Amino acid sequence: MSKSDIKSRADITLLVSSFYGKIRVDEILGPIFNGIITDWDAHLVLLTDFWETQLFLKRKYYGNPVTAHQEVDDKMKHSITPEHFGLWLNHWFATIDELFEGETTWIAKNRAQKMSTMLYMKMFENRQK
Repeated sequence: MSKSDIKSRADITLLVSSFYGKIRVDEILGPIFNGIITDWDAHLVLLTDFWETQLFLKRKYYGNPVTAHQEVDDKMKHSITPEHFGLWLNHWFATIDELFEGETTWIAKNRAQKMSTMLYMKMFENRQK
């Protein structure tokens, strides 16, 4: 089966829902996400908006991912580690590779990798306050 690139909101919806389906059942990440997120339907729409903003430069997302991740880390008593972000990235890359290929697909991987590093650093800085 030939894969296509990420081209539309429908593609992002497929990616986000497939990816978080894996995250929710992951033995390490699942308890974190399922313990924090109370409305998965709304969260998936929010994340689809986020990735549509990132990949297609359509301003759909207006949240603050740094603050959101700092709040999660606070709720988890600062137990989030780089390994958690590594597991997240492994699932992200695997899901993308299962579904898509192309330039926007590469951008989705690259942005996630850069964001994961930045978000962890901002969480770590927040712990010092």
